[in-house]
Amino acid sequence: MTTFSIRTPDDWHVHLRDGAQLTQTVAATARSFARAIVMPNLVPPVCTVEAARLYRDRINAVIPPGSSFHPLMTCYLTDGIDPDEVAAGYAGGVFAACKLYPANATTNAAHGVTDIRRIHPVLATMERIGMPLLIHGEVTDADVDVFDREVVFIEQVLTSIVRDFPGLKVVLEHITTADAVDFIKESGNQVAATITPHHLVINRNAMFQRGLRPHAYCLPVAKRERHRIALRKAATSNSPQFFLGTDSAPHPRAMKESACGCAGIFNAPVALEVYAHVFDEEGALDRLEAFASEYGPRFYGLPLNPGRVTLTRSPWQVPDVVDVGGQPVVPFLAGETLAWRLQ
Repeated sequence: MTTFSIRTPDDWHVHLRDGAQLTQTVAATARSFARAIVMPNLVPPVCTVEAARLYRDRINAVIPPGSSFHPLMTCYLTDGIDPDEVAAGYAGGVFAACKLYPANATTNAAHGVTDIRRIHPVLATMERIGMPLLIHGEVTDADVDVFDREVVFIEQVLTSIVRDFPGLKVVLEHITTADAVDFIKESGNQVAATITPHHLVINRNAMFQRGLRPHAYCLPVAKRERHRIALRKAATSNSPQFFLGTDSAPHPRAMKESACGCAGIFNAPVALEVYAHVFDEEGALDRLEAFASEYGPRFYGLPLNPGRVTLTRSPWQVPDVVDVGGQPVVPFLAGETLAWRLQ
């Protein structure tokens, strides 16, 4: 096969940042995706309907001409979040979902939830109105090994959420372990997961090949090879519980290559091509459309996109750096050759 087309896909997890970065980040996502769930971890975080509406306006102002890209906004959950504010935002079509960051779990998560019991009232409201909960699934206890934080979160937190709110739609985002795959498969159709392109390609060795590689550092961190293999099997399994979410998260090169480098991989410029590469390697190109374009919208209760995109087997080299807001950012797989190109 040298060319194939799929229904236009969506990205169910992306960081577009704000300010000067928006023009390039929105364009990078809009080139491949019709819709995207936009993360709310700005400074300050997006916790109100008005803040989400204003952020959406800033995104819409820089959508490339001719693009029909549509951002889907999320609400950042805090210990003191008002359930009525969340419900009003969802009813008004401003909030598509709420995002749970355990406090200090990742970039700009200082205002996150310190104890899941503090947000039980808003979770009950979300369950009642059918609003999805999106979860960064890691504990932050200093005595838990960084490579075990997802598994411990599932055991200590996620299991109780699913048990206590059985009607709540839950997405465990950017899963990284075979344990997460098994948990999702064993849960009902109310529970799903997104899988990033980078977690399908790299394992934890990528951070330490011939030195420290900060551009392979993300949270949750990549895990052992057996976990990467489990993710690839899940993504290509044709299960509607697994769908596309890039977790594309740009940081200027200077902030990655520093004494305390930021977590995040900017994969938007190559995301769809990388997914095609992985599905091709797995002999599952015929399953890419469902993973990328169908299972996500169905979980969120949204219509499928009417358009189509085409990919061609045409080798091309990923640039070493790209400009984002006037600063150099190193994209995922910088300098490497990809077999598929989006037309």
